[in-house]
Amino acid sequence: MHHPFTRPKAEDMPLFEAKIFPDVRAQAYDVVLNGVEIGGGSIRIYEPELQEKMFEALGIRPEGQQSQFGHLLRALRLGAPPHGGIALGLDRLVMLICGEQSIRDVIAFPKNNRSMDLMTNSPSEVDPRQLRDLGIKLANDKRVS
Repeated sequence: MHHPFTRPKAEDMPLFEAKIFPDVRAQAYDVVLNGVEIGGGSIRIYEPELQEKMFEALGIRPEGQQSQFGHLLRALRLGAPPHGGIALGLDRLVMLICGEQSIRDVIAFPKNNRSMDLMTNSPSEVDPRQLRDLGIKLANDKRVS
């Protein structure tokens, strides 16, 4: 459940092959400092066949795999080495340094616990003309026809 490029644990590959997806664990990791997660990452899939099977497990058909991820699959066929990634949260480090309990106290434009940005009033209503121009229709919106 990490992302579609995360490598499954080797010992869980039989579960993956048997399509018992809820029991398959990711080869992922967290960086924790004094009980606070400050980063995380994963080992990536580097074989094109396994990546194609992962896309298939997610319901992405071969045509969609090629149109959306063909560049990645081609790169993997050229021999990508085993590799991983990590993202550190500078905001969480600053929170710890400042002795705060929440990152909302140290980031420039904090969202509240309802994912609203009170400084910019976001999210907000969208002009129906913009939606029309983009060909977007909102579910349960009687204004859009």
